[in-house]
Amino acid sequence: MVSRLNERPAAVTFKGNPMALLGPALNAGDEAPEFVLTAGDLSVKNLEAVPDGGAAMLIVVPSLDTSVCSLESKKFNARIGELPTGVKAYVVSMDLPFAQGRWCGAQGDVTLGMLSDYRDHSFGENYGLLIKELGVLARATVVIGADKTIRYFEVVSEVTNEPNYDAAIAAAQAAAQ
Repeated sequence: MVSRLNERPAAVTFKGNPMALLGPALNAGDEAPEFVLTAGDLSVKNLEAVPDGGAAMLIVVPSLDTSVCSLESKKFNARIGELPTGVKAYVVSMDLPFAQGRWCGAQGDVTLGMLSDYRDHSFGENYGLLIKELGVLARATVVIGADKTIRYFEVVSEVTNEPNYDAAIAAAQAAAQ
């Protein structure tokens, strides 16, 4: 498969195997790229709608149907009370909105928003998080400020590992100020 996107070979590993990420290598301080994501009611959300005047923490996972992604989402959901008013937190994956809804229903009280990149992969491509070999998103945490700049950007180098929860929460708290 030939890609029109910037390919970054061996940017992450999956179970120790090198994987390429498609798209740009973003960093804190960069302008947040546009995207189109799908909510559970199949409405379309873009960069303007997601922070909705405040900051956003995007918890990017390959699939909620895997143990590490499910555990990570549960841990962030349990810590959502640490986020100040004005910071919204969302799980972003390639899972269909129906699968995301099923996961939420099985967990009980989920206050994280759920957004899917299944339609056109614009989030994965524009944020450099689409794993070429697997067709899913890399594990990452992105904090976007109200000014639409990236305040925090962590790509977990081994996809099967968990992110730095404390650093992500601290970045989201700082972005709200």
